[in-house]
Amino acid sequence: MSGPRSGWTIGKPLADRPLVTLYCFPHSGAIASEFVRWGAELPGVEVYGICAPGRGPRSRERGPDTIGEFVRDLVDETEFAEPAVFFGHSLGALTAFETIRELRARGKPLPRKLIASAHAAPQLGRTATGLAGLTDPRLMAEVEARYGALPPHVTTNPELTALVMQTFRADLRLLDSYRHEPGDPLPVPLEVFGGEQDTSVPPDALLAWRDQTAGEFTARWFTGDHFYFRHDPEPVYAALRNSLLRLLPSKAGR
Repeated sequence: MSGPRSGWTIGKPLADRPLVTLYCFPHSGAIASEFVRWGAELPGVEVYGICAPGRGPRSRERGPDTIGEFVRDLVDETEFAEPAVFFGHSLGALTAFETIRELRARGKPLPRKLIASAHAAPQLGRTATGLAGLTDPRLMAEVEARYGALPPHVTTNPELTALVMQTFRADLRLLDSYRHEPGDPLPVPLEVFGGEQDTSVPPDALLAWRDQTAGEFTARWFTGDHFYFRHDPEPVYAALRNSLLRLLPSKAGR
């Protein structure tokens, strides 16, 4: 059933009781509502985007300075529905992963699965991006060069561009300060999604997520770059439907 609403979750509850709730942890600079729209393609799935303070409609609030602060505040203020699945894209893969670790540390219910998308396994480490201090035009150029073009509705709207760049800076600071702490593998199945033309995340870096689960591990690649789900969303929706509904009793998927 759906959990109580949280300031961290953006979405629209289903009229009927959902079969499963999908929590989407966005990438750097993202607007959580982009993922909420996926609900129209996932029958029986209630979809929420995770929106941290300092981002999107919460842009006037003070945001977290580290991923540790992010996940502690999120878990303090949010009761996740059961059964749940966490999907995290790029930065969101790290925040979703660390959120599950925090839930485990507190003895709280865990999601049925983690889907980590377009980010290297956390134990591999990363070099600081050094992008947060750039001007808006330079930051946007660097982001597009590394990860692909931003949507036209962002780049053609100066106010929205400024808001997205503000969000990018806040999220890049989270990434630059992140240090992985070794720990036991998660007791949940883990699936990775990646783009076949994503030059920012080599296949081996995605497959290294295998070490972070004590459960089933699977990997899927889709046509497209870092934002493969914008290139051709239908195969992604199909993979999500399969991944989500196969977790449920067979009668639920009929």
